[in-house]
Amino acid sequence: MLLIENLAQVANQIEAERGVSRETLFSAIEQALISACRKMFENEMEFRVALHEETGEATIYRVYEVVSEVEEAHTQMALKEAKKHRATIKVGDTLEIQQDIPNFGRIAAQTAKQVIVQRIREAEKQSVFEEFSEKEGKVLSGVVQRVEARNYLINLGRTEAILPFREVISGETFHLKDRIKVYVIGVDKGSRGNVVTISRTHGGLLRCLLEAEVPEIQEGIIDVISVAREPGKRAKVAVKSNSPTIGAVGTCVGQMGSRIQVVTKELSGERIDILEWHEDPRAFIASALKPAKVSSVTILDEDAKTARVVVPNDQLSLAIGKRGVNVRLSVRLTGWNLDILSEEEDGKGGAEDSGLSLEEKLKASQETTDEGESTEVSDAAEASEDAPVSGLAAKIQQEAQSDATEASSEEASSDVAESDPAEEAADSDESVSDSAETSAADQGTDKPESESASTPVEVAENQDA
Repeated sequence: MLLIENLAQVANQIEAERGVSRETLFSAIEQALISACRKMFENEMEFRVALHEETGEATIYRVYEVVSEVEEAHTQMALKEAKKHRATIKVGDTLEIQQDIPNFGRIAAQTAKQVIVQRIREAEKQSVFEEFSEKEGKVLSGVVQRVEARNYLINLGRTEAILPFREVISGETFHLKDRIKVYVIGVDKGSRGNVVTISRTHGGLLRCLLEAEVPEIQEGIIDVISVAREPGKRAKVAVKSNSPTIGAVGTCVGQMGSRIQVVTKELSGERIDILEWHEDPRAFIASALKPAKVSSVTILDEDAKTARVVVPNDQLSLAIGKRGVNVRLSVRLTGWNLDILSEEEDGKGGAEDSGLSLEEKLKASQETTDEGESTEVSDAAEASEDAPVSGLAAKIQQEAQSDATEASSEEASSDVAESDPAEEAADSDESVSDSAETSAADQGTDKPESESASTPVEVAENQDA
């Protein structure tokens, strides 16, 4: 018989710290003692250990099978020999004889230790797996323990999990000891332990944050029907009220947006649209495409869930959204495949854009808008050049033009009166469009003094003009 001191106290401590039950620990100790006995004796021998949980006493029994003819001496005993220990025993019964065990050697003790540690580790892994399996689909709070490249090691308490960069909201950065909230996608058993998959981009994170912030959702007064996210950019949530006196959208948003702002802050400023869910798919699709206005919704195939949506011409880009974000979220939120058309395209039967995707339509509409803006700018510039000058500026311009005309006529008459016939023939080849200064310089070199005397008069008249 062996005595294990403080067994009950040690069992309670391990159960509290590592989540391993007392029964699991006692079973591990019994298995460890059996393994140690096999190390001291023949491996073929069968043993059983009876452990008293309160006192810590362990009794070891050697187990025999009673047979009429012995074939294996280590595990079998003849009926005649077995009757010496128990008179009522018969063939096929099991006989247990208490085995006196001397002090275990180093190897046997090491074997027992390894068995206990391994069984406790396996029991702890199973306990963690069961605990986090129940938390699947929920939000947990963790602490950033290590940063490797763009991945984060998050301490979740009894286990750790890796938050990969693809599951981090765009633009987010965390530092050591930062406390963050993550969504548990799933728990798997791996060769090296449990693998907890977490995310901050999953739509379930937004759903759980709303449930935590809005008590009416927890009480079942308001139901969250569907959630669609573009992490870090925009999200849409469809809600339904089960009470006619409570508005679903206003309750989720809160007074002055207090409730939704808390969720937005946790998601790094992600814009969240709360929409009213409708049983009619046409109304639901029109609500999902907000803030764009919808002219009509036509169900094309109810089984395949395809629909055509017609919007005003100036609402097409808004309905599709920047880089198609709005329509993608609407498709995920409603579960319907949507074909967005403008009223002009719908009037033409959609023949021109029947083969275009939503992204191509958005690109075409943007190019059309850009071309229209550039055309308007060029037309405005040309119109401004050709347009007459009004007001005081027009009056000044007209007076200057009349003065210049009078000055040019006086210059021409003065030149004709003072020049000789020969010089007039020479000067007739000169261009009329020459400036006053150039003609004065040319005349000063070729003409007599009488012509050069008229130059100051011409300059003065030009200055007056």
